[in-house]
Amino acid sequence: MSITRDEFDPLGIVVDWLDTCRLGDLSALVDMYDERAALECDCDGVTLIGRQSIAAYWAPKLALALATAFSMGEISLTAHGVCLDYRNYEGDPVRLLFCFTPSGKILHTECGPLGQRRCAA
Repeated sequence: MSITRDEFDPLGIVVDWLDTCRLGDLSALVDMYDERAALECDCDGVTLIGRQSIAAYWAPKLALALATAFSMGEISLTAHGVCLDYRNYEGDPVRLLFCFTPSGKILHTECGPLGQRRCAA
């Protein structure tokens, strides 16, 4: 039996993602991603594939996160997933786009400075 997007709450997953980042729980964070997930970050100029690479990317960021990090701004559904404006680990405003697998795992994220990245309608 296949699971459709209607059977999971993409906004809830993104809120959980932020909470997990705030807690600094790398294991729980990485578990939110699909095995073949891709992460594209314009801020750092990197593209990563797979949980192991994503874990290596997030580990130092979670460890060095400021107290103001991972606070939520705007959040909205898009045709392809969720658009989130939030404060990154350094407290800078960032826009992050999430796409999901049919079962609700994060399949792809794209992030960049808030003023430089648009959300697809």
